[in-house]
Amino acid sequence: MLYFQKTEVRNMNTTTMQQNKTRDIVFIGIFAALIAICSWISIPTTVPFTLQTMGVFTAVGLLGGKRGSLAVLVYILLGLVGLPVFAGFSGGVGVLVFILFGTTSVYIIGFLASALLMWGIETVCGRGKIVLAVSMVLGLVVCYAIGTLWFMVVYAKTSGAVGLGTVLGWCVIPFIIPDLIKIGIALLLTERFR
Repeated sequence: MLYFQKTEVRNMNTTTMQQNKTRDIVFIGIFAALIAICSWISIPTTVPFTLQTMGVFTAVGLLGGKRGSLAVLVYILLGLVGLPVFAGFSGGVGVLVFILFGTTSVYIIGFLASALLMWGIETVCGRGKIVLAVSMVLGLVVCYAIGTLWFMVVYAKTSGAVGLGTVLGWCVIPFIIPDLIKIGIALLLTERFR
C-alpha cells in the first residue's frame, strides 16, 4: 500500500513539473510576442522611440528574471531568423549585420543585458517592488550605455568623431522621461497582474 502511495505522489509531481514547464514556455512565448508588438509602435528619430523597453521590463517584472530573460532572448532569436519582430517590422540576418555595423540596432542587445541584470539583482535582493523599480532603472542605464557607446563607435567610423555630449543628446536625453514613464507603466502592470 505504501509503495502505491509513493508512486502516486511521484507521478503527481512529474505531472505538475510538466505542467509548469508547459506554462513557462507559453508565458515566454506570449511575452516575446508582447515585446514584438511593443517594437512595432515606433516613432522614427535618430534612435527610434518604441515601447520595447516597457515590454522587456514588464516581461521580467511579471515572469521573473529567468523566464523574462528567456522571453527577451526568444524575441531576439525570432528577429534574427527572419520574423519581422523588430522596430519598423524588420528582422532577419540583415538585422544581425546592422547590429554589428549600424548605429541603433545594438540597443536590442541592450535589452537582453537589461533583463540579465534585472535577473541578477532579483537573485541577490529578491522581487520586492522597490528592488524591481531599482533594477528597471539600472537595466535602462545599461541599455543606454551599450547603445550610446556603440553609436559613438559606428558613427565615428561612418561620419567622423562625435562627442559624448552630442551622442547623449541624440540617444539618451530625449528618452529619459518617456523611458521613466514606461518603467512606471511596467511597474503598474507588474503589480496589477502579479
